[in-house]
Amino acid sequence: MIDLVKQSGLPLQWSSSLHRLVFSEIMSTPNIQPDVRRRSDLSAVLYDDQAAAIEELYYMYRGVSLAEDEKSIENKGLRYDITVISPGTIGREYIKTAGHYHPEKKGTGITYPEVYEVLHGRAHYLMQRPQSGHPGELGTVIFIAAKPGDKVLIPPQFGHVTINPGDDYLIMSNWVAREFTSVYDSYRELSGAAYYELRTADGPEFIGNKRYRLLPALLRCPVTPVSRLNLITGLPLYRVFKENSDAFRFLTEPEDYADTFAGYLEELTSS
Repeated sequence: MIDLVKQSGLPLQWSSSLHRLVFSEIMSTPNIQPDVRRRSDLSAVLYDDQAAAIEELYYMYRGVSLAEDEKSIENKGLRYDITVISPGTIGREYIKTAGHYHPEKKGTGITYPEVYEVLHGRAHYLMQRPQSGHPGELGTVIFIAAKPGDKVLIPPQFGHVTINPGDDYLIMSNWVAREFTSVYDSYRELSGAAYYELRTADGPEFIGNKRYRLLPALLRCPVTPVSRLNLITGLPLYRVFKENSDAFRFLTEPEDYADTFAGYLEELTSS
């Protein structure tokens, strides 16, 4: 069993034998079942769509909370999720999420942001932003390697994929606006993200996706804490909400934080 109490601030464990999260009875949904993404679900976004792999690639638990917090989270228009990505490869490619963009908040011209926290294992986040309104023409592609306790902000207008490059399960949490529905179409139409991460004898290697008409070089950026948004390394995101239920207003009202997001991107890409 992998104990997640310290990193998440919640009474959670991961059972490697059952391939399931184990919840305490004080959780709002102790018997919550995950959405499971299988090998067949990712065929359209793989480096090699014929490659063999384990059947169940990752598990998404949506709407996780303590019973006492369920209403306050809902009233703030938020949702707390946990995703577990299996270790291994699909052929040569490390197991990853399908990749998605975020929907636009109606009337703002701005897409919803999202924030991730690594609870266990190693994470590689690959973020990309179209520059011309065409998903195949990218202006920026960012790579961030994160470890337990690290937070990674997905700013408005970016799509993203999470990759598990390690030999253990990658377990991460995220906060997002409750109205959020992931937009997968562009990733499927372009056979995945801007780059594929492959296992080689010399270590991980990124291979560009030739389906993109404009593919910029990969920007390797460090994890960048954002204290003004309460994204601090080592401080569990769930605990942040417990202490201040308005801490994640930037997720539901992104139009009020344009300067903050711009400053974050500038700091991130200039490091």
